[in-house]
Formats: sequence, C-alpha cells, structure tokens
Amino acid sequence: MNYAVILPGGSAPQQLELATLAERSGWDGVFVWEAAYGVDAWSLLAAIATATTRIRIGTLLTPLPWRRPWKVASQVATVDQLSQGRIILTVGLGALTGDLPLTGEITDLRQRADLLDEGIDLIQRLWSGETRYQGRHYAYDGGDRSDLSEVVTPVQRPIPIWVVGVWPRPKEMARVLRCNGIVPQYELGDREPSPEDAAALRTWLDARITGHFDITAEGETPSHDPEAAKAEVSRWAEAGCSWWLETRWEMPHNSPERLEEVRQRLTAGPPGTEPK
Repeated sequence: MNYAVILPGGSAPQQLELATLAERSGWDGVFVWEAAYGVDAWSLLAAIATATTRIRIGTLLTPLPWRRPWKVASQVATVDQLSQGRIILTVGLGALTGDLPLTGEITDLRQRADLLDEGIDLIQRLWSGETRYQGRHYAYDGGDRSDLSEVVTPVQRPIPIWVVGVWPRPKEMARVLRCNGIVPQYELGDREPSPEDAAALRTWLDARITGHFDITAEGETPSHDPEAAKAEVSRWAEAGCSWWLETRWEMPHNSPERLEEVRQRLTAGPPGTEPK
C-alpha cells in the first residue's frame, strides 16, 4: 500500500510547503485538484517537482472533457521530466455541483464521456510520439515537427493515467481497462462502499489485466491514533487497493484551521506510523 494526501487548498506557497512536509514525513504521494479559476495545478506541480525528490505527484483530478488534450499532454510530460518520472495524471468527467463556477462548458453526460475517451486516446498517442490524430471530436496535426515531440518525451513510458470509474458499469470499466489505475466510485444505492466491494473490483481487473494496476481508496484517518489509522487502511490494502488517499474535503478548504489540520496529519506520517 502506498500513502498519499490530496491537498484540499491554500495558496501556492502554502501547498508547496505542505508537499515538502509530506515528503519529509514519509508519505508516498501528493495530489492537487484543478479548479476552473484558482491556483493552477500544473504550475504548482512543477514547483513541487523541483522541490522534492521522491514522492509521486499528480492531479486528482483533471476534468479532461473541459481541457484541451494536447495541452494537458504537454503539461504532464513537462512535469514528468522535471520530476524525473514521478507524475500521475488522474482524469474524470468533471463534477457538476452548485458550488462550482459556471463556465459554459459541455455538461451533457454522454458528450463528456465521448470527450473523455478521445482525450485519453489522444494523450496516449502523443506521448508515444505520434503527431497526428483524427477523432469525432478532436483533430490534431503536428505535421513534420518531430522535434517538438522529441523534446517533450516523457521519462515514464508510459506515464500512468488513473481514471474515475463507476463499478460495475460495463462502459466505465471498458474505459478503465485502457488506463493504468482506477479511482473507483461504487454503484451501491444508499450503502457506503466497503473493502469487499474493492475486492470484487480487484478480482474483475486481475482477470483482464496483466501486470500492475492501481486501485485507490480514500478517507480520513486520525493523526493521534496510529493503530486506528492502520486498522482502517489495512482493510483496504487486504482487499487489493494499492493507494490510500488521505482527504480533508470539508469546506472551507483554505481556512487556517483546515490547513493546520492537514499539517498535523502530514507530520504524523502515513497511517500506521508512529507520530513524529
């Protein structure tokens, strides 16, 4: 099991400070989220890449239907180079909630799903060195400028792409199989997901994928009780999850109290370790 934190917010310098604290405290990864208007995720990740040496870094998540795939491909490959191969790209449809700004983007579910599928395909082809793409929604023609592809060649081959997927929907799982990891959502009615649900997902994936494939689990664990934290995370590890994502999503994201709470959790180290 790897342990990461999703930074809930704060200014760019504050989040950079939290990321370096996470590395010093033994965490394995730091993820940031993309806002329509706010601290730019890729500028922040570039700064984190140059200020750290070990932790995996990435987005959780990038709403790919609302981004230009070739621009995202460039940003991710650039940070992959700066980090010497530590970037993870997490993509999804994009959330539609009342607390997000209205930007005029496509909101139809089927259209966003089509854009997500083509976006993943286009990004993977660009990273492999291809310079042309023609889909139903996206067209890209890089011509004969192979030098542009060469200078942005990723360190990782391939760069991991995690995707949000609803288990066990067939179309969602078909998309998942084209990627390197899943941030699962579970179709369970009113019931909360359990490690048994993750185990069923892992069994299904193992029957179809050869090699390593990441499954994430997420939640909040206490900084003052390492045994309780370890007990919570161990259940998901035994079910086949490979990453635990520590979250603090409650609003407000950037209050002094929330940032101090995150700082204390990071300082205590990953779930199951003794507080420092």
